[in-house]
Amino acid sequence: MNHISGNIITLNEERNIEACILSMKQVCSEIVVVDSGSTDNTTNIAKSLGAIIIHQPYLGDGIQKNVALEHVNNDWVLSLDADERVTKEMAEAITNLELNKKDHDAYSFRRRNMIGERWIKQCGWYPDRCIRLYNKNSARFADTKQHAAVKAKKVQNINADIIHYSFRNIGELFAKPGRNFSGRAAKIMYHKGKRANALSPFLHGLNAFLRKYIAKRGFLGGVDGFTVSLSSAVNSYLKYAKLLEYQRDPSVTKQDDFNNIW
Repeated sequence: MNHISGNIITLNEERNIEACILSMKQVCSEIVVVDSGSTDNTTNIAKSLGAIIIHQPYLGDGIQKNVALEHVNNDWVLSLDADERVTKEMAEAITNLELNKKDHDAYSFRRRNMIGERWIKQCGWYPDRCIRLYNKNSARFADTKQHAAVKAKKVQNINADIIHYSFRNIGELFAKPGRNFSGRAAKIMYHKGKRANALSPFLHGLNAFLRKYIAKRGFLGGVDGFTVSLSSAVNSYLKYAKLLEYQRDPSVTKQDDFNNIW
């Protein structure tokens, strides 16, 4: 039997945490939840399911996920976000791995990104392969604060899927870029000294749409393909519009705390 520790980072994930933990229990002998200050019932639910809770103010994506490595008892770690699920085919594939042979230090899986219960196969949303199972002694997440990935040398691709409930509905698809993603990205760019001009929002938005809808074949996905492509355009447009606003309007720049991007 493979001995694997589960790792989940959380912040107010009471809607997701139970289903995530139960799916991981198919293959994990222990689960460590690194929580960054939930004010809902996330940690109570996780505790009731036997998870170990580590309280850690948010440090950024990769750094936060690596916190669990100090607390797990197994060499092999399965890391999921709270809105991801281990499928039965994935659990079966992991169970059949011979992890003690040390032929590989990490395994990647396909990821089904969902809007509601709709599986989005175009726009670059599938197979969206990502490493989620790795040996902590030779692999770990990069210590980056945004969109971190596991760094490993000997990776094997597994033909099984993770389910990722990316957005509950189209409204959330458009709300998140406007509320969180674009603002954070604009802050990071401004902090690094990157600057925009009057055409930047339009050109980057158009490029994002064409990349998703044409290059990534979003046109094959019907309404959802168009919607995802449009959302990507809106996110990119807002990111550069906000960056331009920081440059042009000192009163807006003063409103935001650039020492607290995360």
